[in-house]
Amino acid sequence: MKEIKKLSENPNYTAINIGSLEQLADYSLMHPKIGQEIKGKVFLKDATKATGTEISFNSLPPHADLNYFHIHTQDEETYIILKGSGDFQVDDDCFPVTEGSVIRVAPAGKRSMRNSSDEPMIYMVIQSKEHSLSQYTYDDGQRVQHVAKWK
Repeated sequence: MKEIKKLSENPNYTAINIGSLEQLADYSLMHPKIGQEIKGKVFLKDATKATGTEISFNSLPPHADLNYFHIHTQDEETYIILKGSGDFQVDDDCFPVTEGSVIRVAPAGKRSMRNSSDEPMIYMVIQSKEHSLSQYTYDDGQRVQHVAKWK
């Protein structure tokens, strides 16, 4: 099983590296609810010490599907297709997805997907509590003076 590499850290950040997206299949984890090993998936919440989101990178083999539908009780998910193509289903709606597709699913949405391409489908999932974003970049962000170290 591949290990996440910590790059740097201080109280204000944690930087990691999971390697190239082509190497996602080298990651695996034991799913705590179903007790099965899942290959090609890496969760980042614990590694980055995140407190508001869970992010995962995933690899779905060619011509495979997730083999299950799932819902959440509180968290919405945003799926971002980085490579490959296939079909995504939410409830009874099924639609094609390709590189660049972004799908937000409410907690109650019954979701699954399949890879219909001849290459691994690489995608990321961002999970956060529904309706928890009270401020976003335009209202919350502030420019500050700081010296860039790369100059």
